[in-house]
Amino acid sequence: MMSTDTGPEQPLTPGAQRILDVASELFYWRGIHAVGVDTIAAESGVTKRTLYDRFGSKDNLVAAYLDARDRRWRDMVTTRLHGAPPDSVARVLVPFDVLPDWLAPSTRGCGFINAFAELPNPDHPGRRIVVAEKAWLRALFRDLLTEAGAAGGNDVETLATQLLSLHEGAIVSYAITNDTSAAAAARTAAKILVTGALPGPLLQRGQSFRAE
Repeated sequence: MMSTDTGPEQPLTPGAQRILDVASELFYWRGIHAVGVDTIAAESGVTKRTLYDRFGSKDNLVAAYLDARDRRWRDMVTTRLHGAPPDSVARVLVPFDVLPDWLAPSTRGCGFINAFAELPNPDHPGRRIVVAEKAWLRALFRDLLTEAGAAGGNDVETLATQLLSLHEGAIVSYAITNDTSAAAAARTAAKILVTGALPGPLLQRGQSFRAE
């Protein structure tokens, strides 16, 4: 569908992967600023020098954490898209369909939104990854809508933004209110929006919209 904005993945040594795995857990559950390189090095079983040799700086390690998370998310979406039925509405709703599996181990909310709040500098490499992730999802909605035959121009752009807002709102609602129905509720609302925007018999007067 779409290539990632983060470029080809570079393989890590086993030691570097261990550092990244430990840092990712700590950054997500404790917060980026709350975790120092001393803690990461100690829990990874390496020295600070080794950590810096592998990643150069904490900022680079933060970016690596967000990049790996971004890749996992995009892989989940694109894999589901490849197996989706040739149904226009169903394909547009794929990002909502993967949410339950994505959210299950992520009770602290969206790692990208959390990182965005902690990284005010727009030039921080991690913040750029966060922005690219949200832009990618919005563009994916736009492309899937266009592929499905939605009207072009500003209408598609607006609908893509609406779908992104529903999607992100479901993640926040799930994390803050512990509402396990948030993803399904957002999908139902998204289906109504998408079905109403597509041409064809589903637009007949009196047509009811039922979540799949």
